Amino acid sequence: MPSTALTTEQIRALIAKGKLKDTIFKVLGIFCLAVALLVIVLLVSDMVAKGSERFTLDFFLNFASRRATQAGILSAWVGSLLVMLVTALAAVPIGVAAGVYLEEYAKRNWITEIIEINITNLAAVPSIVYGLLALGIFVYTFGFGQSILSAGLTLALLILPIIIVSTREAIRAIPAMIREGSMAVGATRWQTCRYHIIPYAMPGILTGVIIGLARAIGETAPIITIGALTFIAFLPPVPFTEISPGVNAGLFDWVMSPFTVMPIQIFNWTSRPDPAFEVNAAAAGFVLMAMVLTMNGIAIYLRYKMRKNIKW
Repeated sequence: MPSTALTTEQIRALIAKGKLKDTIFKVLGIFCLAVALLVIVLLVSDMVAKGSERFTLDFFLNFASRRATQAGILSAWVGSLLVMLVTALAAVPIGVAAGVYLEEYAKRNWITEIIEINITNLAAVPSIVYGLLALGIFVYTFGFGQSILSAGLTLALLILPIIIVSTREAIRAIPAMIREGSMAVGATRWQTCRYHIIPYAMPGILTGVIIGLARAIGETAPIITIGALTFIAFLPPVPFTEISPGVNAGLFDWVMSPFTVMPIQIFNWTSRPDPAFEVNAAAAGFVLMAMVLTMNGIAIYLRYKMRKNIKW
């Protein structure tokens, strides 16, 4: 019977073959990363080059106008921030609570499996579907109209699966000994979650929240579907200020105000035949990208700070 043992030369040849595959994969990965970074740099550079002449204080403080040189993004960036505020207030508590319940409290049976599969699938549903759903529920059924509240709740629905999935993944990453040690000294399940699971999982949860909000701030389709305005020359009422003779705005009147957001403003400018509006669109696009990068930067900083304080 012939021997199946490998000779020294054969072992060396196998090792060399494995190292060659590693090198090829490494070069391919660097190439793909470089292409992606190059595309981003080119896009940002193009926006800066085209829109640099519009980066003035008036551009940020003026309302939309039919004249390109006088048009600004005041109503758009204020609307984006307010819609994001409503989105965060609606999606984060519900998403985190749902993720904690599914991971720590829910029994493992076929009902839980179906819920988990549907939540995962909802993350891949096209955003226009959420817009149609919100149009029927929030705008017409609940009577919220084409308001900041409807837009915020629509985007909250959109990012809810992302927050739930990221919360569950962050909780799963916590070593089992943390949970077992807490319960071994007499802590209840809620005390374990309150003082150990949630604080330790917070960096991962926060990352998912910011990723979801960064996606929501750039969405256009669901906002158009529920009726965002493309031309708006006023801001939502500030609480407790006079909006008409003898009438002050309430604390939450701004949530029912008509609105526009940055993607809608950019879409409106790019659809106009006057080339001067393309300059405005490029400048607004860079501002929108800066807002997204700022949100991601804040998430990275907070995650780093929180992880430094975690000691297993």
